Amino acid sequence: MRSATTPLDLLVPAPEHLPPDPTEHRLRALYDEGTGSGRWLRANFVSTVDGGAWGPDHLSGSINDDADWRAFRVLRAAADVVLVGAGTARHEGYTALDRPQGLPTTGDRPLELALVTRSGRVPQQLADGDRPPLVLTGAAGARTASRMVPADRVLAVASADDPDEVDLRAGLAALADRGLRRVLCEGGPTLLAAMLADDLVDELCVTTSPCLVGPGPSRIVAASPAGSPGEGPRPAGIPASPATPARLTHLLHAPGSGTLLARWLLR
Repeated sequence: MRSATTPLDLLVPAPEHLPPDPTEHRLRALYDEGTGSGRWLRANFVSTVDGGAWGPDHLSGSINDDADWRAFRVLRAAADVVLVGAGTARHEGYTALDRPQGLPTTGDRPLELALVTRSGRVPQQLADGDRPPLVLTGAAGARTASRMVPADRVLAVASADDPDEVDLRAGLAALADRGLRRVLCEGGPTLLAAMLADDLVDELCVTTSPCLVGPGPSRIVAASPAGSPGEGPRPAGIPASPATPARLTHLLHAPGSGTLLARWLLR
């Protein structure tokens, strides 16, 4: 099992040194603060200094590091379900998820994976696995998804305005009905844009990687739908005014690399 080797300095709210800890009790306490006991949607993204959401290989994994990995494990340990767009799951090579070893978790049930997809198409590596994902989709997508995963794993949450669109608010409610109240959204930028447009995000965690990738990569919030048609909700866009307020609850700094890890509350 990989072990953490990067110490962290807590800069906000007060300076504190967080050495590598197999149990990550202090780091977990920082991320648990203020979350309450009800439904909670946390988004976790990595960005370069110049705003790129991925590296030259078009993968987010190429711009993160050991410091980001420490927080990544803690956030997964605290989640009931990881929510991603189907296009992101396909491109990043997602498979069935396991709980991070050695960390306290929110319960003894497996960590679920849930996909958002208008088309209902499930990446083959997930459809063929022993633990297929939950699929949040619209009416037409539900018919497609039911041919790829067991019907009880398909959550048809169609929009009232368009039965083929995904109602994200209804999707979160359907997950909560299954006891999956702690939702960790890991991407992609199109899904995050839709979540923000619908005012569904309680918390945004952003790792700033100490590198620049130049023009090309998307921001962590997509300006318009990206990827293959039908591979995610179509965000209406976030109004430029008024801006969504965010409150910084903590800022971590990896002294060796300069990586910054910020946690922002949007509620």
